[in-house]
Amino acid sequence: MKKVYCIYILSLLCSFTFVKSTWLQKNNEDYTLFYTSNDSENLKEYESFFKKGINAVHDFFQEPFNSNFDIYIHPNRASLDSTWQKDWGIPNFKSQCWMVASGVAKRLDIISPKRWDSLACEHVYSNTTKTQRLIAHEMVHVFHGQKNKSPDFSDITGIDWFVEGLATYVSGQCDTDRIASVKKAILDNKTPNSLNEFWIGNLKYGLSGTMVMYLNEKYGHDILVHLLEYYDVKEVFMFLNTTELEILQGWKDYIINL
Repeated sequence: MKKVYCIYILSLLCSFTFVKSTWLQKNNEDYTLFYTSNDSENLKEYESFFKKGINAVHDFFQEPFNSNFDIYIHPNRASLDSTWQKDWGIPNFKSQCWMVASGVAKRLDIISPKRWDSLACEHVYSNTTKTQRLIAHEMVHVFHGQKNKSPDFSDITGIDWFVEGLATYVSGQCDTDRIASVKKAILDNKTPNSLNEFWIGNLKYGLSGTMVMYLNEKYGHDILVHLLEYYDVKEVFMFLNTTELEILQGWKDYIINL
């Protein structure tokens, strides 16, 4: 099954039919926006979030997206689930309540943020800082997908932690609370012994985000950006000329001393 963050383009025929019958369209500088009439009055507000997310990506990576992409604002969870069901070939798939958005190279899907309070858990639209960071997180996935050998992340091997950690770090979601939780887990000797286990459990965003933060600190911005093209963890180790054990120990020492 494809990773949760990987939501992808429908088949050409299905996309055309769905867009033609349901979606309204607006062209912007970096993206094409698809929305329903329910969200017509929310566009200006949402576009502000999208623009800030794009700017956050530009500011960190110091380069533009490789190409324009689509943003779909879904009016409800059923609409988003329908997209996932078709993309993944799982007709009965039902998303969990915390799932509200996703991004790959050519597309970002998101439940209308003003409906998160009633349609989702863990997300409150009025918390504008967290809302902005979540949208920036998905923008990072789009940027990353446009650089990666597997644009929809469906062929990645052993780098779930890097894909999600990068988005967590760049978006600002790797905040002081998450860092403190990871630091405590390290001191309590309760952190995973392999990178494969970083994207598991309640600490997965903190673990993955702080690992990418460490890599950026140790190897520098240019090296971190170069890692975006790899889809296998073996390529990462080879390029960095290091081992998993060395990375894990360096990460622990770095976090403990923050």
